[in-house]
Amino acid sequence: MKSINIYTDTKALIFDLDGTLADTMPLHYEAWKKAAELMNVEYSFEFLSACAGMPSSKIIEKLNKEHNRSIDPQEFSDCKEEFFAKEMHKITEIKPVTDLVYKFHKQLPMAVGTGGKRNIAQETLEILGLDKYIPILVSADDVSKHKPEPETFLKCADLMGIDPKNCQVFEDGLLGIQAAEKAGMMVTDVTPFY
Repeated sequence: MKSINIYTDTKALIFDLDGTLADTMPLHYEAWKKAAELMNVEYSFEFLSACAGMPSSKIIEKLNKEHNRSIDPQEFSDCKEEFFAKEMHKITEIKPVTDLVYKFHKQLPMAVGTGGKRNIAQETLEILGLDKYIPILVSADDVSKHKPEPETFLKCADLMGIDPKNCQVFEDGLLGIQAAEKAGMMVTDVTPFY
C-alpha cells in the first residue's frame, strides 16, 4: 500500500473525520437508511454520496428543496444519529491516514474539521484513541457555514495558529475538497489510498 505524502510547505495537518480517519461511512449509510425508512424519506445513494461532508440536517434541507418535501431536518438528524450511536462500537480506523497522525504527532500541529456533530465526532475520536493525538476538533456545531464553504478548515488553522496556505487537508468528500481549496490550503484526496 502506498503512503500519503506530506508537502514540503506543510506546517499543520487537518483531517476530515468520517471516511478519512474513521471508517464510518457504511455505518452512516445504514443509519441514514433506517431513519429514512422510519420517516418515509426517499433518496438515491448518488444523492447521499454527493452530500458527503454535509450535516444530516443540511442534507434534509436540500432534499426538501429538490423534492418539495417538508421533513423536519432536526428531527431526521436526531433520529439518524440515534441509529448511528448504537453502532459506533464498530468504528475502525483508516490506517493509511491514521498512520500520518502517529508519525507526525508532536512534530506538526493537527486538527479535525468535520461536518458531523461535536458529540458524535468526539466519541468517534475517543473510540479510535485519536483524541490523545489530535487536540483540536471543529465540528458542524462550531461553524455557521458548512462544507463546501471553508469556515471549518479556516477555524482549524486559526486555532492552531498556522497560516491557511501552510495547512494540508486530508479529505474523502468532494465538498470537503472544495472547502479546503476555497480556504487556500493544500489538499489530499485520501480515497486512492484505501
